[in-house]
Amino acid sequence: MSTTANARPEGIRLSKLMSERGLCSRREADAYIERGLVFVNGVRIAELGTRVDPDCEIHLAQQARKDQQQRVTILLHKPIGYVSGQPEPGYKPAVVLIRPEALWKDAGGPAFHPGHLKGLAPAGRLDIDSTGLLVLTQDGRVARQLIGEDSDIEKEYLVRVQGTLSESGLRLLNHGLRLDGRELRPARVAWQNEDQLRFILKEGRKRQIRRMCELVGLKVIGLKRVRIGQVRLGDLPLGQWRYLREDERF
Repeated sequence: MSTTANARPEGIRLSKLMSERGLCSRREADAYIERGLVFVNGVRIAELGTRVDPDCEIHLAQQARKDQQQRVTILLHKPIGYVSGQPEPGYKPAVVLIRPEALWKDAGGPAFHPGHLKGLAPAGRLDIDSTGLLVLTQDGRVARQLIGEDSDIEKEYLVRVQGTLSESGLRLLNHGLRLDGRELRPARVAWQNEDQLRFILKEGRKRQIRRMCELVGLKVIGLKRVRIGQVRLGDLPLGQWRYLREDERF
C-alpha cells in the first residue's frame, strides 16, 4: 500500500522524546545521537531525525552519563544593572560575574575551572532592574526543569511597592489578571510587611510582576527573587555565586 506525501511518519523523534523524559535537552540529544551514545531497546542509534515508539526504552552510554555528571549549575546573586541573558547596549550580561574571585568561599563545593563557563546559560530571566537568585547551567536537564513548557517550579519574590492595594486588587494579583491577552496562572500573593508583598509564581512572563502590580495601581520600587523551587538564595552575598550542591534539587 502506497503512502501519500502528506502522510505523517510514525513514532516520535528520538531527541524530542529524550527531552520530554528529562534525559537531556534536544540539542544535547542530537549530539549524543551523532556520537553513537544513545541506545533504543538495546540498539545503538546514530542517525539524526530517527523516530521511535513513544514507549521505547532509552539508554545513554556511560560516556554520555559521565559528560552530564561533569556539567555544572551555578547560583548567582544578581545585582541590579546586569541583564540575565543576551547583553544589551550599555549593559553587561550576568555571566561576566562568574569569576573565580566572586566564588562564595563559605559555600564549599568544587574549585572554579574555566571549562565551567563553556555553554553556561541562564535558566530563566531576571529583569535588569531586579536582584536575587539567578540560575546559570550547562545542564539541559536543569534548564528544561526550570524553563520548559511544562515546568511547574515555583519562583518566590519579595516585592517592595508604592500605592494603595484594595482587597479586590489583592485577589486579582492571586488570580484573575491577564497579560498580552492571556490569563495568568494562579499565584500566591500576600503582604510580607506594610510596604512589601511576597509573590510565588509558576510562570515568568516578561516583567510579569511589575506589570501585574501596574494593573492594580501599584508601582514596584524593588524586586528580589529569593527562591526557585526548593533552592533558596539564603546568605549568598550580592554579586557572588556558588555551585549547586549535589544534595540540592529544584
